[in-house]
Amino acid sequence: MAAGLQTDVCILDFAKAFDKVGHRRLVDKLKWYGIDGAVNTWIESFLNCRTQRVVVEGESSEELEVTSGVPQGSVLGPCLFLYYINDIAEGLSSTVRLFADDTMIYMAIRNDSDAEALQKDLDLLCEWEAKWKMEFHPDKCEILTITRKKSPVIIPISDPWSTIEAS
Repeated sequence: MAAGLQTDVCILDFAKAFDKVGHRRLVDKLKWYGIDGAVNTWIESFLNCRTQRVVVEGESSEELEVTSGVPQGSVLGPCLFLYYINDIAEGLSSTVRLFADDTMIYMAIRNDSDAEALQKDLDLLCEWEAKWKMEFHPDKCEILTITRKKSPVIIPISDPWSTIEAS
């Protein structure tokens, strides 16, 4: 955070983060990062041919193929998720911090132009989540202004997730 300046912070949380990672999109993204050949084939086989079923009071549903999500509880799952979201910061002017399924972007706001740049970054994040079939949980997304200034820059930032129903 910039000393003596106003800093606007956007805290974002992915909804059902580990479940939404599409296997085919993940494998393609790994190839884009240069993870190809035998390693990519091994990861693809790790993800493919997984099934799940629900058991309630001794009755079980039909098994269905799982085509998205990284296996939770595995060592590889969090790594694969981070590879999947690693490009989220491309093209953003804000500083970005990622931790598991939480994302924080922040920027020093000196004038209207800085606030507009932060708004553009939020719009780019909306485009990224639509492209990669991920969703930020609207009830867990917050925009904060941190400052000691007596007259902070008051530019309303449009929270793109405030109009989205929680899933």
